[in-house]
Amino acid sequence: MSELSADARVLDVGGWACPLNRAQWVLDAEPYETRGYYATIGGARYQGPETEWFTRETWIQRDICEHTPWPFADKFFDVAVCSHTLEDIRDPLWVCAELMRVARRGYIEVPSRVCESSLGAERPNQAGLSHHRWLIDIDGQRIRFLPKYHMIHSSWRFHLPASYLRSLSRQDCVQWLWWRDRFDVEEVTIHGVRAQEEELERFVQTVLPRPAWLYSLDDLTRDALSFPRRAMAWAMRQARGVGVKV
Repeated sequence: MSELSADARVLDVGGWACPLNRAQWVLDAEPYETRGYYATIGGARYQGPETEWFTRETWIQRDICEHTPWPFADKFFDVAVCSHTLEDIRDPLWVCAELMRVARRGYIEVPSRVCESSLGAERPNQAGLSHHRWLIDIDGQRIRFLPKYHMIHSSWRFHLPASYLRSLSRQDCVQWLWWRDRFDVEEVTIHGVRAQEEELERFVQTVLPRPAWLYSLDDLTRDALSFPRRAMAWAMRQARGVGVKV
């Protein structure tokens, strides 16, 4: 950003919590008056220079996921920045498409998947942050969005321990993309609970391999714990089969 010319036009998308002061325009669902939210929870109030380049008039308050084009011409901006926003929103693919439409180049930053898959950032038994909707992978010029299935919180097989999160550096907790002209984006859809479990297990096992016997022992334990429920279901089916009221 320090290399930008004074007349370079910059857009900050989703910057309400910690606006990029170098941006002349900000696009966010939250109002101008309450900008800098991170400062209220011990974080920075802004990024970049101390002086705000944007004004109340160039702070565009709107739903960035609404499927109507943002109020800017194609390639109006020299740079568009979208930092720690895509993981929060319901339609990041639409936002990525609009970023590419309105800007010549840009910067995207999101939580790393290892960080979002780890316990302890917000609560001891919760993976990642509660308001984050996506597990994100950036590979070269491609961004991959996987829904953050609720089962991620339920078993050590699907998430990483808090001790792993504590071992990460600040840089390990984020991932980023500098793009020019365009980049690739996809939403990954996995059908079926077991297939979703397998994807979460695959990622955890890739990052923090555990021995096969531990998975076998966990399978046996889960089978044992589910036996009373399965036995009751069997008894109910048998009772209905012989016409006994239950």
